[in-house]
Amino acid sequence: MTSNSAREEAKTGQEQSAVDWDAESATFDDEPDHGLRDPAVREAWAARLRGWLPRGPADVLDLGCGTGSLSLLASEQRHRVTGVDSSPRMVDLARAKLAGRDAAFLVGDATAPPVGEQRFDVVLVRHVLWTLPEPGRVLRYWSGLLRPGGRLVLIEGVWGTVSPVGISADRLTGLLAPLAEDVRVEPLSDDPLLWGREVEDERYAVVAVP
Repeated sequence: MTSNSAREEAKTGQEQSAVDWDAESATFDDEPDHGLRDPAVREAWAARLRGWLPRGPADVLDLGCGTGSLSLLASEQRHRVTGVDSSPRMVDLARAKLAGRDAAFLVGDATAPPVGEQRFDVVLVRHVLWTLPEPGRVLRYWSGLLRPGGRLVLIEGVWGTVSPVGISADRLTGLLAPLAEDVRVEPLSDDPLLWGREVEDERYAVVAVP
């Protein structure tokens, strides 16, 4: 039987997936953690990525890449990036942002990205998993996109304090338990530079190695 909290999570996820992201693309980068226009915010995310991604050049699949801000940081750290987003306009902006770099952007569904038989060293996903109705199944699929020794880097949270939406770190690590031998949780709420402001809700990253 589905619990009330699970029903509510599914409802909010459906609402999120119904957003017209093509329309949102024009102002998407106005959020400090989306556009990374503030040098301090940008460097805060770059520093985190350096800790989450391999040291040497790697193939990174950025699912739900939006306008490509994290893809750009990964590319600047010498990684080869493939970005996937369901919004053609977001993909256009990402392609422009990374023009001339070793990066490719595709229009597609994050739950079944159009990458064929290609496999990756990193599957990077920010603020997408909580919107999906079957996160456990999706995590299994994403794990299958990794090369041996590859890792999932999942940036998630529970946003808001009155009517919170999202996926908690406890629930996510529980879903990963049967899939990954090594799961590390890194709290992100205590670093205001990441968000351009102080936050009180739960925000975190999980690095999981199947």
